[in-house]
Amino acid sequence: MKHRFFAAACLTLLTLSVSLPAADARPGGGHSFGSRGSRTYSAPPPTRTSPYGAQPMEQSLTPRGPYMGQPGGYGAPRYGYGTRHPFLTGFAGGLLGAGLFGLLSGHGFLGGMHSGLGILGFLLQVVLIGFVISWFLRRRRSSTAGLSPTMGGGALTITANDYRAFQRLLIDIQAAWSARNLRALSTMATPEMTAQFNDQLSELASRGARNIVSDVQFQQGDLSEAWREGNREYATVAMRFSMIDVTTDMTGRVIDGSSTERTLVTELWTFLRIEGTGNWVLSAIQQVR
Repeated sequence: MKHRFFAAACLTLLTLSVSLPAADARPGGGHSFGSRGSRTYSAPPPTRTSPYGAQPMEQSLTPRGPYMGQPGGYGAPRYGYGTRHPFLTGFAGGLLGAGLFGLLSGHGFLGGMHSGLGILGFLLQVVLIGFVISWFLRRRRSSTAGLSPTMGGGALTITANDYRAFQRLLIDIQAAWSARNLRALSTMATPEMTAQFNDQLSELASRGARNIVSDVQFQQGDLSEAWREGNREYATVAMRFSMIDVTTDMTGRVIDGSSTERTLVTELWTFLRIEGTGNWVLSAIQQVR
């Protein structure tokens, strides 16, 4: 009796594992993943379409460094003063050390000022220290100015043609996904996103399932932020769209979704373009809060 009960329970669990709804089986799987350059782990600004912002990035090839997402961009050095400027530290430290040694040895600061030579040497070292500090400040200002566009991200203007490209990618990516056409997906998404799509499609196939998204209709969207990093241009857009989203088994039997009722989705998609190429590709998908 116990054996028959155990066998029945196992059969029930197996049946459930095959027939459980594949919730959020659409491209992205209802998760947040991909890369947004130096802003990968920064929350995109809220918009009218996504007033509560986006969920944090769950998976990304961009390393989570200690400076990612902080004002000023990632990579901003936070080491000690001496680590950043060893020459200046060593020079000033040497002078200061010489002065302290003079005091401890009874010769006064920097050898004392009991003679004209001592006074002249003292003034010369003061001038040298002032020169080095002035040089350092000028060097720091020029270095900071040169790094600002890359580290913080310069402003980027998005045109009507760009918005049309985003909407077209939204629809074409769903179609390539439904056709399980990885080659087409690779021309519309970064290698990171294409690999994620491949993993999702493989996971569905391993369960004997297939997700089909059709009749995608864009409803509303607005720009969250757009910026440059070197020769890369990024744009994060909140988009609301509806679609027919069904998951079937390999015989075509619907196991999740509806072929008649539309599904409404709001997501933030980040697009990437190399300056001068003119072609946007999908770089990240984030779910709204």
